[in-house]
Amino acid sequence: MKIGIVGLGYVGLPLAVEFAKKYDVIGFDINEKKVKELKNNIDSTKELSDEDLKKVKINYTIDPENLKQCDFIIVAVPTPVNKANIPDLKYVESSSKILGQNLKKGAIVVFESTVHPGVTEEICAPIIEKESGLKCGVDFKIGYSPERVNPGDKEHTITKIVKVVSGMDEDSLNKIADLYGSIITAGVHKAPTIKVAEASKIIENIQRDVNIGIMNELSVIFNKMGIDTFDVLKAAKTKWNFNYYHPGLVGGHCIGVDPYYLILKSEELGHHPQLLSSARRINNYMSRQVAEIVVKSLKKSNVPLCDSNVYLLGLTFKENVKDYRNAKSNDVIDYLKSFGINPIAVDPWLSQEEVKEFFDVEKKELSEINNADAIVVLSPHREFLNMDLNLLKLKMRNKVFFDIKQSFDKQKLKNLGFEYYSL
Repeated sequence: MKIGIVGLGYVGLPLAVEFAKKYDVIGFDINEKKVKELKNNIDSTKELSDEDLKKVKINYTIDPENLKQCDFIIVAVPTPVNKANIPDLKYVESSSKILGQNLKKGAIVVFESTVHPGVTEEICAPIIEKESGLKCGVDFKIGYSPERVNPGDKEHTITKIVKVVSGMDEDSLNKIADLYGSIITAGVHKAPTIKVAEASKIIENIQRDVNIGIMNELSVIFNKMGIDTFDVLKAAKTKWNFNYYHPGLVGGHCIGVDPYYLILKSEELGHHPQLLSSARRINNYMSRQVAEIVVKSLKKSNVPLCDSNVYLLGLTFKENVKDYRNAKSNDVIDYLKSFGINPIAVDPWLSQEEVKEFFDVEKKELSEINNADAIVVLSPHREFLNMDLNLLKLKMRNKVFFDIKQSFDKQKLKNLGFEYYSL
């Protein structure tokens, strides 16, 4: 049996590696540079090591005709939103077109990309039918199994997370369940329909978005009151049924994106989801809140905003990952620039070229920090947590330290003479 994986990013590549331990796997991606790197056992996302890739044999290719050999094809491509936060299905649609042109009769196609309920059956399947000339349910079958990858998490890896599976009928459901069940040690959960499986994935991230939104709004309120939000949370979580979430920037390709898919579908059906939309608004606002706290703290320390140097530690959407898709640090940078501030990036996970191209700021190493007026820790990478704070203090003109997630010892920093801030 041959398995094809379409899309070799944060989701598709780890999946391909696990399947390759038991099956013949063809890994297809349209990115020629990525495929060339993978053939040399290099994962640019840093989710897998060279040794991980060397242990398995995968036929990496940019030629979609290789997919004609596959009995199962799993699609793991991005589902982003555009600048207006409108869901963009171009990648699942183009993948469906490619599959239709290169589909083996009798194959089963499984989508893993996060979408609103109905996309797999109402959009993808018709495209495959049109391009292949085959009949869905007769000549090929479809299913959906939502990805649950958490970038940077070495504990909750693919095989250790229960896999939700679904199929268009009982036969496809059982075959898909058997396939995933052969590599997922945590087991599989059979959803009754494809739409249920699609909905289950999208609400996982919506739930987190709403809960973080509550914490972010509280942090705005407490900031105006002069109350430390994290002190409040530490006190509140002593009760057994308090669900702990903390304020922060909500970026990345999941939590900050997926709610828009359900919001759009809901509005098409005539219902405006107020709670979901409100959470999105407050979470998007937090980039501005961060910038305004920096500005106020500099003014409080009598630092002229024009040409002040603010070092931003960690630009990726969260700590210890290379992923900067939809990173809200970009918005923080734009707001700081609008005040005449000079933002300077420090991020060991990103190259000089990546920082310049995506964030349009200068990149420095941690050891190169100099004449800093403020340090703002956006993503507390492990490389930052053990830095010499006494040495850092000597490199600063002004001692403003903004620790968004309170990853550092607040009292220690205050004892060293820093002006300490957090959300």
